[in-house]
Amino acid sequence: MPERVFFEPSSLKYPLGRELYDYFKDKNIEVIKTSIQNVSRMIPGNTEKERYPRAKKTLVVTTKKGTRLDVCKPSANFEFSLVTNCPGNCEYCYLQTSQAFKPYLRTYVNLEDIFDNIKAHIVNDGNKITTFEVASSGDPLGLEHITGSLSKTIEFFGTLDNARLRVVTKFDSVEPLLGLKHNSHTRFRFSINSRYVIKNFEHNTATFDKRIEAAAKIAGAGYPMGFIVAPLMIYEGWKEEYTELFDRLKQQIININLVEPITFEFIQHRFTPTAKEFILKRFPGTKLDMDESKRTLKWGKYGRFKYVYPKEQFGEMKEFISSLILDRFPQGVIEYFT
Repeated sequence: MPERVFFEPSSLKYPLGRELYDYFKDKNIEVIKTSIQNVSRMIPGNTEKERYPRAKKTLVVTTKKGTRLDVCKPSANFEFSLVTNCPGNCEYCYLQTSQAFKPYLRTYVNLEDIFDNIKAHIVNDGNKITTFEVASSGDPLGLEHITGSLSKTIEFFGTLDNARLRVVTKFDSVEPLLGLKHNSHTRFRFSINSRYVIKNFEHNTATFDKRIEAAAKIAGAGYPMGFIVAPLMIYEGWKEEYTELFDRLKQQIININLVEPITFEFIQHRFTPTAKEFILKRFPGTKLDMDESKRTLKWGKYGRFKYVYPKEQFGEMKEFISSLILDRFPQGVIEYFT
């Protein structure tokens, strides 16, 4: 539950915006009507360390503007947002930089506009399926108990013949989603990791055990299932802990009649100099291994680079993790390993 909620005037023109305003005005929460341009300066705190956790307890109710949808490779054809940012405090999160100066949460209430824009991006080419990722800029399940937006979106995609939705979450409050008319058009992926990574770096998210239990509930409700492990980390005992992870997954899922093979997505830990700077300001006691001398450079688009594991370490990681999947989930599909 947020400490303060800002409502942009445009949000109150929509049913969900008015519903949320009525919901919050009766709570012991600071409610302010203002333009989004004023939000950053109204968040309490004098230093980055003070302001960051307060921003994470700040929600802006607004509208999604513009119609351009970015591509989302390798996950999907396009990405769109119901929320931006999330209540979790993952130290390594790539949003540390892309939303560096706006770490507060935003939820978008003009759902019909968003749905119409999705329809406009569907490729009408015979039986071709257009896929849409809804969790690249934030975790919608983290606010679902307040907005209900993800449920509406899942049921919307359930009515589309040639489009599919992809969701990923670190939260476990899946009960509102279990009885929806999803028509198996939403692939629900859980972001999972070893106990060490979740305990030390994924603050204010569901625990190791809670996520796996929630994944079993979602699979039992007939959703196509997947798991994303990001970031994979190398540390003392990493092989034993990742073995435990996939053993637990197998135990929870093995007796469920899955509608489709399980998918897996793997991303090794990486960081940029800018991300490291923000992380150290916000989490000065972090245990994240960001020693550049132990990494190698990987160049991306627009001349940008990030630090990743050296080729030999990455190769060992990929071979070991892939063998765990092949042994425990022989029908599983590794979508990418990067």
